[in-house]
Amino acid sequence: MTVREKTEITEIGILSKYACTSIDEKGTKRERNEDKCPYRTDFQRDRDRILHCNSFRRLKRKTQVFLSPVGDHYRTRLTHTLEVAQIARTIARGMRMNEDLTEAIALGHDLGHSPFGHCGEKVLNEICPHGFKHYLQSVRVVEKLEKKGEGLNLTYAVRNGIECHTNMIADTKEGNIVRLADTIAYINHDIEDSIRAGILKANELPSACVRTLGNTKTKRITTLIASVIDHGPFEIDFAPEIRKAHDDLKKFMFEKVYTNPAAKQEEAKAELLVKKLYAFYITNSNKLPDEYKAIMRESDADRAVCDYISGMSDEYAVDLYTDLFVPKFWK
Repeated sequence: MTVREKTEITEIGILSKYACTSIDEKGTKRERNEDKCPYRTDFQRDRDRILHCNSFRRLKRKTQVFLSPVGDHYRTRLTHTLEVAQIARTIARGMRMNEDLTEAIALGHDLGHSPFGHCGEKVLNEICPHGFKHYLQSVRVVEKLEKKGEGLNLTYAVRNGIECHTNMIADTKEGNIVRLADTIAYINHDIEDSIRAGILKANELPSACVRTLGNTKTKRITTLIASVIDHGPFEIDFAPEIRKAHDDLKKFMFEKVYTNPAAKQEEAKAELLVKKLYAFYITNSNKLPDEYKAIMRESDADRAVCDYISGMSDEYAVDLYTDLFVPKFWK
């Protein structure tokens, strides 16, 4: 018996009946058949593939809320992803769900996020005829774009959880855990970053939310995690009172931070940058990297250019724009 097979037997013995185990036929189905690993389950294997892929590493230079903030302690898309994974694993363990599947979904959920955060996402969605949603692009990354067009060949359960992490119900409990972990993470770390940036003061948080959830980041996250675990496995959600406080806090953050001109003062420049890069490569598609030329031949220039730009880090996009449109001094 292999190490993997022993792990699979252990899962059956300890996981909830609602969990997606590593022998679930639908959950572990890949688009291309592969030999099993003797040491790792299918979901462990998926987690490792995501962790080692290029798109995951680029998250370290992609915006979370503040565009390229100066300071080591502001969140990036990568640190957000790691916080989501930690929260999701805590919930999964508390509910006896599959932690490896949960972690794989969490690590992969934002792989397709554009540069400049939701500002970049909005622009690409407006100008690309195919539309652009980061959660769908994350699936496209793992299915098509990674490994020079081969994709990562992930299991169905991981791909489904990535696709559904924003506003849809996933086919697994683990996928729905990640959806809640995502919002738990970003609301609370965005509060901390906004206070650090001087856009928000702690005493401005809605008092009813503070009373229900807690007056510190740690207390709020603990309350929210506990509510999901205690709410039970039938429906992955917060208890009604906690849900209301969570939603009210989220609404407050949209009004106070996410649409605050102080936090968004550079977005007009970012929008212009994305539009200029997009227009340039539509007109000069022969200058696309070879792997995106192949996508253009399979689909069209819009699909290829959108894939190329959405994969860029903030820094790379700015450097490329500078190289293409800012005159260089003659020496």
